[in-house]
Amino acid sequence: MQTRLARLYGQRDLKLEVADVGEPGDGEVLLKMAAGGICGSDLHYYQDGGFGPVRVREPIIPGHEASGHVAALGANVSGLAVGDLVAVNPSQPCGSCRFCREGLAIHCLNMQFMGSAMRLPHAQGMFRDWLVVPAIQCFPAGTLVSAGEAACAEPLAVCLHAVAQSGDLTGKNVLVTGAGPIGALVVAAARHAGAAAIVVTDLADAALERALALGATQAVNVGRDPAGLAAYEIDKGQFDVAFECSAAEPALRTAIATVRPRGLIVQVGVTGDIRLPLNALVGKELRLIGSQRFDGEFAVAVELITRRRIDVRPIISHEFPVDQAVMAFEQAGDRSAACKVQLTFLP
Repeated sequence: MQTRLARLYGQRDLKLEVADVGEPGDGEVLLKMAAGGICGSDLHYYQDGGFGPVRVREPIIPGHEASGHVAALGANVSGLAVGDLVAVNPSQPCGSCRFCREGLAIHCLNMQFMGSAMRLPHAQGMFRDWLVVPAIQCFPAGTLVSAGEAACAEPLAVCLHAVAQSGDLTGKNVLVTGAGPIGALVVAAARHAGAAAIVVTDLADAALERALALGATQAVNVGRDPAGLAAYEIDKGQFDVAFECSAAEPALRTAIATVRPRGLIVQVGVTGDIRLPLNALVGKELRLIGSQRFDGEFAVAVELITRRRIDVRPIISHEFPVDQAVMAFEQAGDRSAACKVQLTFLP
């Protein structure tokens, strides 16, 4: 059997190809892929050939947020049935390194993360019609939601992990800077966690509208209204927690200015080196922590989506068949209109 796949060779060099597909082995399943979302890292690979020190150094199949239907079961697979819609966890920790033994699989020294160019050889991703994958990475998504919704489990898991870093959000005032797919889902996760007020900022009205649909209580276009958060700086800051999802230096400075003393800033967006007003960070005794990826939150994300306790549909803005992958990546780069752009595969 053969599969179509999208393979990236370098900056804006994405090709549709055909490759052989094997049979599922012991503990594996064959998936007929259904939907795959283009993530910010996928977009960086396509637009720039990488981000920071992570570069595309050999051909790579992108895609680490996807869903599919079980087409065949290998030996010794239980808990799955042919026809099941599943969300695929792209994270594959080794289970034996120092951090895995400490219960910190998220920091596995030998992590294989599907569709990632971080290591050589690159870990190949899921933008293909057919895929053999370990059954342990497949999480049933029920019958209520679409394949596109199930494919949002990975980005939602990232956001659940970020919100978990903040402790109890019940009754808290929250700032979210950046309303792309991750920022919008952080809004949804914070609302689910009980935040009382959630103010979200962005430069694009379309992004802010989606954030409002996901539970934000106020949206501020800081491009059109750069002083829109000035009132939140009064008396050393009004927010209890800020989630910085834009990776923009001005946004992080805004978070430092508007979070109350001894408040928390969770840095979710990634970029290169930036400058920080350390005097304000120290003077207000702020806590600034990073948040990356997820671990057990993936199963929680699938459960929340499956029951629509978090409705991810507002972030899905575009769908393209895999043979139009280049068009999909170009659309994903237009933040004025696009949020989560997904590829679809053969029915």
